[in-house]
Amino acid sequence: MSDNIALGLQLLAIGMVSVFLILGLVVALGRLLIYTVNKLTPESDESSTSSELISKKKLAVLSSVVEIVTKGQGVIQSVKKL
Repeated sequence: MSDNIALGLQLLAIGMVSVFLILGLVVALGRLLIYTVNKLTPESDESSTSSELISKKKLAVLSSVVEIVTKGQGVIQSVKKL
């Protein structure tokens, strides 16, 4: 009976260690991928051109909608055209 318990504990330990190592490998490769992609992609230009600006009429409509929906509690901080 004790041989079965010892074998079970051995399998448990091997299984837990292998899962820990595989998850550690997944995390390390994920971080490496994120680092590589961030280094290879060009920086986005944050300046907006005149064609990307939203008209004053649309901005007024958005402000009115936010005012009504949030009952005066909401504030528009920025508007970006997608």
